[in-house]
Amino acid sequence: MKKLLIVSPYFPPVNAADMQRVRMSIPYFAANGWEVEVVIVDEQYSDLPIDQLLLQSIPGDVRIHKVKALPKNLTSKFGLGSIALRSLLFYKKKIKSLLKSKQYDLIYFSTTQFPVCILGAYFKKRFGIPYVIDMQDPWHSDYYQDKPKAQRPRKYWFSYRLNKYLEPIAMNSADGLISVSDHYITDLKNRYPRIQHIPAATITFGAFEPDMEIAEKNQSNFPKLLDDSHVNIVYVGRGGADMQKAVSTLFKAFKAGLDSGNKALEALRFYFIGTSYAPAGEGKPSILPVADHFGVAGNVTEITDRISYYHTLLTLKQTDVLFIPGSDDPKYTASKIYPYLLTQKPILAIFNASSSAIDIMKEYGVKQVYNYDTVTDDDINTFLLSIVQGNEPLPNYNEEAADKYSARQMTVEQCKLFDRVISGKN
Repeated sequence: MKKLLIVSPYFPPVNAADMQRVRMSIPYFAANGWEVEVVIVDEQYSDLPIDQLLLQSIPGDVRIHKVKALPKNLTSKFGLGSIALRSLLFYKKKIKSLLKSKQYDLIYFSTTQFPVCILGAYFKKRFGIPYVIDMQDPWHSDYYQDKPKAQRPRKYWFSYRLNKYLEPIAMNSADGLISVSDHYITDLKNRYPRIQHIPAATITFGAFEPDMEIAEKNQSNFPKLLDDSHVNIVYVGRGGADMQKAVSTLFKAFKAGLDSGNKALEALRFYFIGTSYAPAGEGKPSILPVADHFGVAGNVTEITDRISYYHTLLTLKQTDVLFIPGSDDPKYTASKIYPYLLTQKPILAIFNASSSAIDIMKEYGVKQVYNYDTVTDDDINTFLLSIVQGNEPLPNYNEEAADKYSARQMTVEQCKLFDRVISGKN
């Protein structure tokens, strides 16, 4: 059995989007010839929500190593709150100890806490061990360079320069790349000629069916967020300026339907939940201002506070319709689509025309998936009216597509790349 050491700062019970790939893959690695151990940051050093139910999806025989991190209340005084930077030296010490005591075949960095990836170059030089980086998001990106200051993330000036310095350290020595987007791989290989020919694969997140069972088994733990006196349309996920084009397309069409005298549409209530990464109670609405601009704020509820993963799944299951807005960044891919598809609910999705999510959802058999440059008000309102009138049947998704994009199959694809890396095949 080959041995894989996974580096994922966030891990259950921490509820973080970037640990989902690892969490959903762990049950399937052994069947593909890989014994895994995971090095994580102890949850006491995280300021993200804790969801103990996430631990129910982790096999009991997987070895988990925990490292410390500098306290955030100390480092934030110097503007350094990132868990990657706070844990970097502890990671270095722990992984060095593991590599001295045991033979591993590969290190796999699967996280958006990218600064920890620079350790790959160090351990490769010191121990000769190859490493793979999972690019779930861009690391160093110019996306916000031409955006107004108000639309840029907090501490953008610092993070942009730090990423520009750290990314080449990690990338120039990498032995393999996994990404959720073809664009990310292309950009990196163009930026770093040294990795032009290393193994690379575009592998999305997968649909992990056991999660829905865990959610339904524990539904009594979660308050209901939706008002059943309305016909509810729900999106759970981050907001932000890059989502506003898709959201604006929906609200513009909805307003046009109301103005045309279509009173049946007044029964609709749109919920946008967990739109901010800010601590509970401190998030600023990013969707309601758009709704107000189009004059439909009375039909929109925005809850900026994030909710737990299984609370999310239950809320998606309890709604009438699901809405998925895509980013205006053409390189962005919405990995969140798989939990939505597991619910077997009608979906309305509006993406950038270049998003890979459009083709994936069409492969599943989702009918109302559009790009915001060509979708019409009639397209949207015809669907919304069918929902209000109860004429929209529940979807019957393509079983072959469901298997192709399952977490099990996505793990198979990861392991194929690992095998190529350690065998020296491109």
